[in-house]
Amino acid sequence: MVDPARRRYLRVLWRAFCEKHGVYNDAVPLFEADASRTVTTHRRGRDQLPYLMRSASMERLVEGIVTDLKLDHREGTERLDGMIYMMLVKTQGELRPLYIGKAGKYGKTDNKLSSNITRSKQLFCRWGDGYAYHIGDLSAVVCPGHPERKQHAKYQRWAQALFLPPLPTQAPRLKAPIMFWAKAWEPSQSGIWEEFGPTELPFLEYLLIGVAGAAFSGLLNVEGRHVKP
Repeated sequence: MVDPARRRYLRVLWRAFCEKHGVYNDAVPLFEADASRTVTTHRRGRDQLPYLMRSASMERLVEGIVTDLKLDHREGTERLDGMIYMMLVKTQGELRPLYIGKAGKYGKTDNKLSSNITRSKQLFCRWGDGYAYHIGDLSAVVCPGHPERKQHAKYQRWAQALFLPPLPTQAPRLKAPIMFWAKAWEPSQSGIWEEFGPTELPFLEYLLIGVAGAAFSGLLNVEGRHVKP
């Protein structure tokens, strides 16, 4: 339990980071949805199962970051670490963090660009339609017809936090507007604590999860929730 004074301090840190890096101004809708917040679905794959549709603005944002990361890798400038991203919920005019993650530029092989850094909608910087990726695994819970073995507990929690019951459903409706922010991260920048100075992407993710989890309720991250300044 975080005491009120500490929570206020952490929220000040959080808002300063968000303002500095354009989180509030640059966040876009995560899903393609109508005025009633009903998310559009599309059918794909051999079995033509329904999947949640990302918004066009979300896809443009990620595709631009992929371009930057690939250029950085091709030119060998090593200016960028990868992509930091947030899923946020808009409530009472405020954007609150729901999930924080990263897509690192490199995979397990040294100096080889990660397979996640791609415009392929199957992978799409961790937000792809494939199973083991955020949209694919969330669709397996929210949309009907997906195999039960693909309906993981993590994304059942996501679905309960994001969508109105009953689930699964042919017409998934969001509880509130869900936004998405991402940025190609430069490790030369300071993270949420200026005192640390230059902050690499894995440490940035860890610190952001720790601060957001203590400052706000409802964060869906499980790992990294116990960071203390």
